[in-house]
Amino acid sequence: MSPMSATGRRADQYAAVPGPRRETPLADGRTSPALTLLVIGDDPAGAFTVPDLLDVSGTRVRIRRARNLTEAERLLRDDVNCILLELSAQAAEGAPDAMDSLRQLLRLAPRTAVLVLTAGTDTDAERAAEAVRVGAQDHLTPADLDPSHLTRAIRYAVERKRADVAQRQLTETRLLAQENSRLERGLLPTPLLHGADLRFAARYRPGRSRALLGGDFYDTVRTPDGTVRAMIGDVCGHGPDEAALGVELRIAWRALTLAGLCGAALLGTLQQVLEHERSDDEIFATLCQVDITPDGRAADLWLAGHPAPLLSLSGMAPQLLPYEHGGPALGLLPQKDCWEGARFELGEAWSLMLYTDGLIEGRIGLGAQRLGQEGMVDLVGRQLSAGLAGEELLDAAMTEVRELNGGELTDDVALMLLESGA
Repeated sequence: MSPMSATGRRADQYAAVPGPRRETPLADGRTSPALTLLVIGDDPAGAFTVPDLLDVSGTRVRIRRARNLTEAERLLRDDVNCILLELSAQAAEGAPDAMDSLRQLLRLAPRTAVLVLTAGTDTDAERAAEAVRVGAQDHLTPADLDPSHLTRAIRYAVERKRADVAQRQLTETRLLAQENSRLERGLLPTPLLHGADLRFAARYRPGRSRALLGGDFYDTVRTPDGTVRAMIGDVCGHGPDEAALGVELRIAWRALTLAGLCGAALLGTLQQVLEHERSDDEIFATLCQVDITPDGRAADLWLAGHPAPLLSLSGMAPQLLPYEHGGPALGLLPQKDCWEGARFELGEAWSLMLYTDGLIEGRIGLGAQRLGQEGMVDLVGRQLSAGLAGEELLDAAMTEVRELNGGELTDDVALMLLESGA
């Protein structure tokens, strides 16, 4: 039988429909928000036969009652601050282990603070310690149920739960970031240049905040006949979907290259991959491919809507390779044979820089003027004149472009540098 309140009404009548949130006035005019406690059990001590309690500080504790977990599930609402589970009552209901009820409650209310109530015997002390280990924030005995002690216990439990949840979320976020970091680093390519008399360097900076991978992609492979094929590309957009598509295109390019495809046939097949994998028909990708002959003295250039590479020959100022033979970006036109290659001479000592448009679209100062290809040529030319090469050259170029922009670039940037062994 349910206990009676001081007004003669049954206590669980108050539990059926929670009242509106109330605040208790304090001496200085501020208010102390009321707390809501859901009590699960038979309450043998009769401590919760009234709808609310008031401690000496003026804090009001509203009481809801549930005889078991089934009733408790109906009463679990957002305004419940804490749950008090009477362990001996749960064990008396026939549970083989009182901890089973606690585990079930923690699954029902994973973000709500939980206190457990025991009879206070030595056996119950062991059970209370086990309950805290399982996940309760604290344990109480009937002697702890005066309003002031109970209010303090609820507040401490709520803060512990809040700290536990925050710590768990922080840990999950950190682990997820570490997993993403390892995944994204693993997706950046390792050049396959064994046996090639070339030096390779690359730099990558995504435009997305705290990301390691963007829509830009690059790769370099030396084929069995000694030809070095280098590629750099850019998927339009800056989100994770574009980054994933960039990875797919890079892996497809490497597989097609190792399978023997080259030139227009490779670009046409790569466009088919793009058309099948993109999430929207408006998405396209630009691409630049350079095929360096086995002797390293000449190369074929293929452009699909991508900026032309920068070539530096010994004793000469760097210059952009001609774009006259460039074709459309992948995914813009349905044709699979609309790209044409162009041969150019390299000589003995040279360096070739492939890049994405994020490098040249950065602003210069506070105005709207962009760096552009001409500005990039001048910038790299000064650094080459200063004797920079390899990774030092790419680092210096990235640093100066960011400084001219007045901060980090908003677009993805990829740079790749190939230098002759001479």
